Amino acid sequence: MTKALHVVISGRVQGVWFRGWTRQTAASFGLDGWVRNRRDGSVEAVFSGDAEKVDAMLQACSQGPQMARVTAVESCVYDGQVDPGFVVKTTT
Repeated sequence: MTKALHVVISGRVQGVWFRGWTRQTAASFGLDGWVRNRRDGSVEAVFSGDAEKVDAMLQACSQGPQMARVTAVESCVYDGQVDPGFVVKTTT
């Protein structure tokens, strides 16, 4: 079963290699989607793929890379198109 989530991660998540870590971790789970910084200091991502792996990625985001300090992870179902692969997008 496949699943797609839109996720917003808050806390100290910019300037700590969160996007690069997200790209590597999502790819290791075989997920499609994207990640980008937001001007409000949060990180936004879409994860799509096997439901169990999407859930595992969501759980991993609550920790993030070593220097990150995650204070909140909000998610909702994503109904948009997700291209194959996992990319880092520009800041919005």
